[in-house]
Amino acid sequence: MAVTIKRVYDAPSPDDGFRVLVDRLWPRGLTRERAAVDHWAKDAAPSTELRRAYHRDGLPWEDFASAYRVELAANPAVDALRDELSRHPVATLLYSVHDAERNHAAVLLDVLEA
Repeated sequence: MAVTIKRVYDAPSPDDGFRVLVDRLWPRGLTRERAAVDHWAKDAAPSTELRRAYHRDGLPWEDFASAYRVELAANPAVDALRDELSRHPVATLLYSVHDAERNHAAVLLDVLEA
């Protein structure tokens, strides 16, 4: 299985394969049709507390990524997502934040591939 990440606001492409939104909140201003999401894995997203600490309170990226990895290690939604992704030859994890490098989907992808 080949899994990539992409911003949900970018136009859907046939190359995306199975599209999985990995945000806890639905992206602002985006309709379900325009998002073209096949599966919403909100339980695999960072906890509300961790998300707020990073986006609102200025938690450093390294601390966020480390704390998110701890959450993922104890989260049964990760195994469920891994199982769902294994059914598709190509999949894309979708996120809504602006930063293409420092986002939770990149951390989640790393954990899924480990």
